[in-house]
Amino acid sequence: MLRNSAPPLARHGHDPAAFVEIGSLTKVLTGTVLVRMARAGLLGLDDAVEQWLPTPPGSGITLRNLADHTSGLQRLPPGLTGPDPYAAFDGDALQALLGRLGEVTVRQPGQEAEYSNLGYAVLGAALVSAAGRPYEELVREHVLTPLGVDEVTAHPPADRLLGARSLFGGERDRWTLDGPMLPAGGLWATPRALATVVTGLLLERTLGEPAPSWQSAGPLLWHNGATRDASAFTGAVPRTGNWVLVHRLGGSPDRTDKIGLGLLAAGNTAEQDEGERA
Repeated sequence: MLRNSAPPLARHGHDPAAFVEIGSLTKVLTGTVLVRMARAGLLGLDDAVEQWLPTPPGSGITLRNLADHTSGLQRLPPGLTGPDPYAAFDGDALQALLGRLGEVTVRQPGQEAEYSNLGYAVLGAALVSAAGRPYEELVREHVLTPLGVDEVTAHPPADRLLGARSLFGGERDRWTLDGPMLPAGGLWATPRALATVVTGLLLERTLGEPAPSWQSAGPLLWHNGATRDASAFTGAVPRTGNWVLVHRLGGSPDRTDKIGLGLLAAGNTAEQDEGERA
């Protein structure tokens, strides 16, 4: 647990310097790549998806729609089953799905938001197509290097990897997220590196205005993420400078969100009380 108002707190073997799964927090990096590439003139936020991928023309889906979850695409690729549901969703499966993208929509593009991991798999593929370079290279060039961060990767060193363990101490199996789903939720990071990313993007605005990947609730900008055995929550209130990052192994993702939101609420209350005393 990291936040602006207290020293880092690590319990039960957690370590701010160990690599952990960040799940859908990957999406804020993917969205930032999109915005940075658009500013560089490599693509347009409102480019149709078929401009960069072999999808049927006239879908009405833009890259911006994919980033802010208004593409109308369903939450997950069809046919996911088993204890490792994403393992079968490889590059060939994505290419086949692109050819019938209109069949996996649940509403018209540009309307009400529908959170979509599938949408971010498609967005990541579009970014790779537009740049002609691997996804991880794009994240490094457009996000990590400008922020001075290097402890974010799809393939962490084995001796610094921290994952959930079974009752008998063995390492639990993890979902396969280093294929097409990587841009949606497959990155690993150290909590200390992720904290630098969050504060750089939301508070210092080192890379400009935050990407449309971030969720908002009043003054709060936030995102969460969950894999089979890990969950994370991060959020910031730019007006006050309060921020928090919570990562947990095991337990309910909802509980992780509640911890993070509670810490932010407490920090904002303390800020208000301090202002009233001044």
